[in-house]
Amino acid sequence: MGDSKPGRKPRVTDEEILAVFEETDDPVLSTAEVADALPLQRRSVYNRLVQLEEAGQLTRKQIGGRNTIWWLSD
Repeated sequence: MGDSKPGRKPRVTDEEILAVFEETDDPVLSTAEVADALPLQRRSVYNRLVQLEEAGQLTRKQIGGRNTIWWLSD
């Protein structure tokens, strides 16, 4: 009945986001590439990727300007 977290329930799970990385042959993905694979806006995807990084599941690197690449942490 009640959600343990306030606010809207995410339409996409962390597992679905991580699956984008697991299902590609690319060693890294940009925020835009991840957003293209999910029914979320780019800013929402970026925020979720940051949360996954903070949880130790992803690693990121800024590659100039506002471009960021992401990969699964070891």
